[in-house]
Amino acid sequence: MTTLKELATKGELLSAGHRACAGCGFPQTVRLVLKAAERPIVAAVATGCLEVTTTIYPYTSWGCSLIHNAFENASATISGVEAAYRVLSRKGLEDEFDFIAFGGDGGTYDIGLQSLSGAMERGHNMLYVCYDNQAYANTGIQRSGATPRGASTTTTPSGRVLDGKPQARKDLTGIMAAHNIPYVAQAAVAHWKDLVGKVRKALAVKGPAFINVLAPCRLSWAIPSEDTIDVVRHAVDCCFWPLYEVEGGQWRLTYRPRERKSYIDWLRRQGRFRHLFQPGREGLLKELEQEVEDRWQALLARTQPA
Repeated sequence: MTTLKELATKGELLSAGHRACAGCGFPQTVRLVLKAAERPIVAAVATGCLEVTTTIYPYTSWGCSLIHNAFENASATISGVEAAYRVLSRKGLEDEFDFIAFGGDGGTYDIGLQSLSGAMERGHNMLYVCYDNQAYANTGIQRSGATPRGASTTTTPSGRVLDGKPQARKDLTGIMAAHNIPYVAQAAVAHWKDLVGKVRKALAVKGPAFINVLAPCRLSWAIPSEDTIDVVRHAVDCCFWPLYEVEGGQWRLTYRPRERKSYIDWLRRQGRFRHLFQPGREGLLKELEQEVEDRWQALLARTQPA
C-alpha cells in the first residue's frame, strides 16, 4: 500500500521554483503522477499553464525527458514517441519507459480532443492525464467544454444577458470510456492515495489509459489559495466530481461520501458562481442541483460500490 512516507522519499521530477500561482492545483497533480511512476518517464505537455510556468527559457522544472507541443497535438506527439520506442525495442533496446501526456481542459476537452481520441483508438501504450481547472485559465479565463453551467467567465460573463455559462459541461471521462480502452479514471488532487493508485493501474495496463483530475485554478474559481484542497474535497463529497474508474469495461466507484455535502454550499464558496445567489436565480440553482443529482444517480446505476 502506498504511504506518504514512501512518496516523500522519492525524488522530485517537478522541482520547486516554477511560476505557478500559490494554491494552483496542477503542480500537486503532476508531482503525484510523476512520483507514482516506477520507470523513467517521457512526458509530453500541451500548451497551457503547466507548460508556461515550468519551462521558462532557459530554465525547466522537469527532471524527466520532456516534449512541449501545441494545444492540439500533445497526444499525437507522445504516441509518435511511443511508436518509435517500440521500433527501437524490436531492434534490441532493453530500457523500459512510461509515456505520459499532460494537458489542461482546454487542450484536452476541446482543442486536443481529436488527437487524444486518435491516440486512444490506435491503442498506444501511454497515459494521458488531464488537469481539469474548468476554464481556459492561461489565456484569460474563457469558458471551455469543462466549464460547469452557471460559471461566470470572460466569454460567458454573468449579467443582464447571461447567468454565466449556459451549457452543461462535457463528460470527457465518459467519452474516453466509450473508446473501450483498458483503463479510464476520474480523480481529484485532494485524494492523493486514490490518484496515485489510479496512476499505477494506468501505467500497468497494456495499451492506452486516461485519467481526468480535478485541479482548480484558484484565480478562475475565485477562491483563497489556502482553500484549494478543501474546495476539491467538497466537490467530491457533494458528488459534483465523483471518483471512479472503468477497468476492462467495468465501472467502479473508488470513493463514496459517508456524509454527502451540499452542492449549493460548494457553489457558494467560489466567486465564479457569486451571481447565482442574487435574487431571482433560485430556480436556476435548483436546476443545477438537479443536474448534479441526475449525473450522480446515472453513475450509481452503472457502477459497483466503493
